[in-house]
Amino acid sequence: MKLIRWRWSSLRAKLLVMFVLISSVPMTVVGLVSYQKSFATISGHSKASALLEADRLARDIDGLFQDTGKLLELEENPQVLRFLFTQSDTYEDAKSILRTFELYRETYKYEDVLNISMVNLYGRGISERRGVFQLERNPLRNPHFVKLLSEPDQVLNVPPSEALLLDRVDGFEYEDRNVISIMATIKQRITKEVIGFIVIDLDDSIVRKFCDDSLIGKSGYFYVASSAGNPIFMPSAVKSDALPIKPADLGPRLADDREGFVERGVGKPLFVMYSTSQMTGWKIVGQVPLQEIMKDADEIRQLIILSFTLSLAFTISLYFFVTTRLTRPVQVLMNKMRQAAGGYLEAKVKPTGSDEIADLGNSFNIMLGKIRELLDQSIKERENIQKAELRALQAQINPHFLYNTLDSIIWMAEAGKNEQVIRLVQALARFFRIGLNKGMEWVTLKEELDHVRSYLIIQQMRYRDILDYEIVVPDSLLNIRLLKMTLQPLVENALYHGIKNKRGRGTITIAASVDASGNLLLAVEDDGSGMSEQRLVELRELLAKGRLPEKTGEEVSGGFGLHNVHQRIRLYYGEAYGVELYSEAQAGTRVILKIPHRMGGSIYEKSDAG
Repeated sequence: MKLIRWRWSSLRAKLLVMFVLISSVPMTVVGLVSYQKSFATISGHSKASALLEADRLARDIDGLFQDTGKLLELEENPQVLRFLFTQSDTYEDAKSILRTFELYRETYKYEDVLNISMVNLYGRGISERRGVFQLERNPLRNPHFVKLLSEPDQVLNVPPSEALLLDRVDGFEYEDRNVISIMATIKQRITKEVIGFIVIDLDDSIVRKFCDDSLIGKSGYFYVASSAGNPIFMPSAVKSDALPIKPADLGPRLADDREGFVERGVGKPLFVMYSTSQMTGWKIVGQVPLQEIMKDADEIRQLIILSFTLSLAFTISLYFFVTTRLTRPVQVLMNKMRQAAGGYLEAKVKPTGSDEIADLGNSFNIMLGKIRELLDQSIKERENIQKAELRALQAQINPHFLYNTLDSIIWMAEAGKNEQVIRLVQALARFFRIGLNKGMEWVTLKEELDHVRSYLIIQQMRYRDILDYEIVVPDSLLNIRLLKMTLQPLVENALYHGIKNKRGRGTITIAASVDASGNLLLAVEDDGSGMSEQRLVELRELLAKGRLPEKTGEEVSGGFGLHNVHQRIRLYYGEAYGVELYSEAQAGTRVILKIPHRMGGSIYEKSDAG
């Protein structure tokens, strides 16, 4: 187990990981981005191509019905109108109408039109196949005619599945043929009154031929369905009952989304797209296995995986070559460094070569010669470093205090408490202005109290139900100068560790006085929860030893403010000064800060330069 841990902690293992990561991570990212980009591009092109094919098929069907619809112009023929409206026509009139039918056929070359029929409301009609005829049944029993009467300007395109063979207009049955019937009304020219109907029977094989000729990939196909998803025309090689998507499931999916969709609940995922025929309202539905249209993307993915594998193999080979040339001199240097770390400062390295590792060995030898000098210099600088650390700690602004204050400003502004917002913003501005103090280290007691007062105003607006404060300082002491940020951490400590842990309201009292020796005494007292005797002893020991208390989740100025102030005072004034701590459980805590006695009529202070 130790051997495995040693090997994985060695330089060679780290270099291996580095080489693999340097090569694999960029390759993986580039490969994924390339694959995603190519997949999206190929997918978009393939889907767009399929959609264009569906649109083309829809346009072909629309063109077929648009050309065939020209026969509906016969409804405006005067002879037709007279034949349907009167009962006194002659054989020559009927023959003239049939010649008109023939003329239209010769003009427009209607090879797929099987029959043209016209019938009036009383069942009397004429057709190409039967000539003049009389229906035995009332034509208004045909539901298509009934629908046309309610919507006389509509043209019906009736597929074979909806054709009522028993109600054929002329009673003629087509052998082995299914027809599409195009139906429209015939109206009087002046009154626009419906006097009959025109029916054009179209061989449905031409639409089926469209489906047979339109393919997607190798196994994809198109078919024509109603708006509800029921198949109307299927390719010859596909049966309607073999469709992977049932009409009941397909119908709701045929919405306005023209991008198509992927159906995954039918075995292999299918890409389904559709287009709508404007002339008939039918849906031209296409479906193709998703794997077929994504074939190019899969090939790109395989190429990317192969490239990644080859690059990784090359990287590992390069690793073994490079590490063999690097690790041996590094191991020698490492052993010498271990001797030096054990205290043997004569462990010199004999560099060989002129590369960076040889330079590192020379630098190591020079380093050993300067260690003793650095040790002496380090001892001298230790005190300055400690002061700098405490200054940095002092300069830290509690982020939670700032966030909570800004949150208070926001909800007060939202509540319309403009005066409170102004007061809170002013207090916050004063707090930071005095706290920063243009980078100066010393302030007057009046400025320090203003800083504390701004802090308490902000906190009192947040904790108005639990916080009161009182500042009792004689005016004669306000011009005394002291280190800034000495009182605010103590006040914050009293709030977070005393008042907040107490039930009900609490008061923080700040007082200043001068003792018999002329020392300035600053007291911060709260009537909060206090602390136990054991905890008080622990904190006093930590303050005496100059050790930080263990972190308990509080901010630096709150959980560590007491230690910070104590250490700063001792560094600047000596071991005889600092913080004295008194507390009683459930009674409160009193912190007294002692600063040196008067010298020459003013409190002794050091310059900002330290």
